[in-house]
Amino acid sequence: MSPSAPGSPSIDAVRAQLRTFQEELCAQLESIEPDRTFDRRAMRSEGGGTQLPRVLQDGAVLEKAAVHFSHRRGQALPPAATTRRPELAGALYEAVSVSVIVHPRNPFAPTSHANFRYFQATPEGREPVWWFGGGFDLTPYYGFDEDCVRFHQAAQQALRPLDPELYPRMKEACDAYFRLPHRGEPRGIGGVFYDDFCEGGFENAFAVHCALSRAFPQAYLPLLRRRSRHAFGERHRQWQCIRRGRYAEFNLLYDRGTRFGLESGGRVESILASMPPLVRWVYDHVPEAGSEEDRLLRHFLVPRDWANMTVEDSGLDSPDDDIRSDDP
Repeated sequence: MSPSAPGSPSIDAVRAQLRTFQEELCAQLESIEPDRTFDRRAMRSEGGGTQLPRVLQDGAVLEKAAVHFSHRRGQALPPAATTRRPELAGALYEAVSVSVIVHPRNPFAPTSHANFRYFQATPEGREPVWWFGGGFDLTPYYGFDEDCVRFHQAAQQALRPLDPELYPRMKEACDAYFRLPHRGEPRGIGGVFYDDFCEGGFENAFAVHCALSRAFPQAYLPLLRRRSRHAFGERHRQWQCIRRGRYAEFNLLYDRGTRFGLESGGRVESILASMPPLVRWVYDHVPEAGSEEDRLLRHFLVPRDWANMTVEDSGLDSPDDDIRSDDP
């Protein structure tokens, strides 16, 4: 895929959709967290854009969550956006996005990340081009087959009516992107990822963008509610912090969004709000063979066709399940 030729793009339509998505998702997360609300701010960006950071932290359920809206205008696309598209170097640009990260307190509740963005760029002496990018993924610390299956199936079902070939392509792209090359391991169990997306013209590409943004809360929030009731102990908490270290490594070393934000002069506090609140790095740590922690590495952090697996329905959406876990 490559940035599109001009069609009938509307950054105003994307901006309005993303603002609605931000407010609705914040409300949904606040309904899960009984003791905290999002810190809501409005800031002006260089070039006349808008930053609307939303952060909730230190909750009983949500140790940290961020849902940031950004509308940026710039005189030249930074290297993070032009490395794969050198023809756009130096182009005037306008971009809108919402970036989401949720770090639950309970180690049995997975971290999840989502990003939905839209760019318009105008290279000197050429027509404007536009494209969408984003996706969502899941990073469990303790794995559950049914969670992985349902998360991926939500993405597959959202894309199937538009083009049944999109999910497998975006799933493969997600597996390739969210990896730590220096460790030779994935960040989590993947999801969907797309960039430079303009297929079928603006109306079709916008429909794909909207379908996936609607699918994210459907994919993630039910399992967040369920796993946040899981009993846990200090052993589980320490493992969560070790695995969060991997998350931090990816964001600081490889994440294009982090690089773009820093290179474009974004607000550092907002950019780094995606970082976990607590992490650990333990020298040469290897989990005990056959343990739940070992199973995460051997069973879950390997490529799997989750969306096409079948597992027994576990009552994911039932609020009355009694969940127990012993802490040896």
